[in-house]
Amino acid sequence: MNPADAIAAALVANAVDPDLAARLARYGQLVLEANRTTNFTAARDPATFAEHILDALTLAGDIDGPLIDLGSGAGLPGMPLAIVTGYPVVLVDSVKKKAAFLARALRELGLAGEVVDRRAESLGGDPAFREKFRCATARAVAAAPTVAELTVPFLAIGGRALLQRGVMDERERQAVTDAAPMLGAEVVEERLLTGDRRILILVKRTATPPRFPRREGIPEKRPLCLT
Repeated sequence: MNPADAIAAALVANAVDPDLAARLARYGQLVLEANRTTNFTAARDPATFAEHILDALTLAGDIDGPLIDLGSGAGLPGMPLAIVTGYPVVLVDSVKKKAAFLARALRELGLAGEVVDRRAESLGGDPAFREKFRCATARAVAAAPTVAELTVPFLAIGGRALLQRGVMDERERQAVTDAAPMLGAEVVEERLLTGDRRILILVKRTATPPRFPRREGIPEKRPLCLT
């Protein structure tokens, strides 16, 4: 069985529509082929990458408009979400090799969107992108307040930041809850998935103050409200 067929079979076995599974599998095949020469993901086989796609799809029901995906890497979760929802996506990754792959994948898959090879901190202050999106995602491993500071400035009022998280202790949970109003947002849900996985959802209530996001590297080095 070739990689695309193996990915499609795994997705269909998890109740993904066969037509969507085929499109998602084509994306997965592109990633696995590119991964032979450039390290896009630790997933080296179809079954493992299918799990990554399924993880991305846990956000699909929350996508209700144009999406921006920060630190997109191999295109997760932004690319699968664009495939299943049909909404345009902006994929952001400052690594030029990754950005070049993402641009090629968008073209080959016929998806609406664009790729930007800039840091989220600088892009968040750009009027062409700031407060323009209904949804923002990021699979960053940084602390939750850091990811909130990077995503919320891109949201229009009423938009949602969808943060895929693992284990969160009470200190980090309280920090992101306290940081959200500073960014013009509110934590409205912590949705538990299987194991330690969860989705943290922030809604943009008011405009983000101009000083956010802070300059490159600072959100990660000094997360808001996390001491």
